[in-house]
Amino acid sequence: MTVAVVTFYLFAVTLLGGALMTVLARNPVHSVLWLILSFLSAAGLFVLLGAEFIAMLLMIVYVGAVAVLFLFVVMMLDIDFAALKAEMAKYVPLALLIGIIILMQLGLALGVWGTSEGFEERLVAPILLDQPNTQLLGLLIYDRYFLLFQLAGLVLLVAMIGAIVLTLRHRQDVKRQDPITQMMRDPAKAMKVHDVKPGQGL
Repeated sequence: MTVAVVTFYLFAVTLLGGALMTVLARNPVHSVLWLILSFLSAAGLFVLLGAEFIAMLLMIVYVGAVAVLFLFVVMMLDIDFAALKAEMAKYVPLALLIGIIILMQLGLALGVWGTSEGFEERLVAPILLDQPNTQLLGLLIYDRYFLLFQLAGLVLLVAMIGAIVLTLRHRQDVKRQDPITQMMRDPAKAMKVHDVKPGQGL
């Protein structure tokens, strides 16, 4: 066995074990830590496949942002997980039914799985071009699909502005700073010096 094969099996076993422990761990904090391990193992598999860009995205977005956010939320919120598990127990039969249906659909899809003609040539095309995976992806996004990429960014911008507008609330009972009033104040009226004599007091 080569080093690449051993590394692949190591990452694969770690990924499956981390995913299993994410579901089975009783402590929510431990579940999030196992989830981070699964993400790291998946990133290693992407590196072995030559998809360095996707591996870095997985590290930055999921491990660096989403998983850490989950960890902070779980650690900071006082959630009664025992009550949540008691409520979830009555939905287990429905969850099992949905899981069986999904497995049947996956089996049907894999049963008719096929490859198109010339797929081997398309797989080795980036190797023949002697260009990195990230460079080819950038050329594809910013050349052929540039308009769609910009439209996707516009949709995200509109969603962000909408979320800010919907959650913005002006409360009248909260004191806020007025920068214009602060900058326009008269220094002669903003401060008053009192000549306090010893033992006199204010």
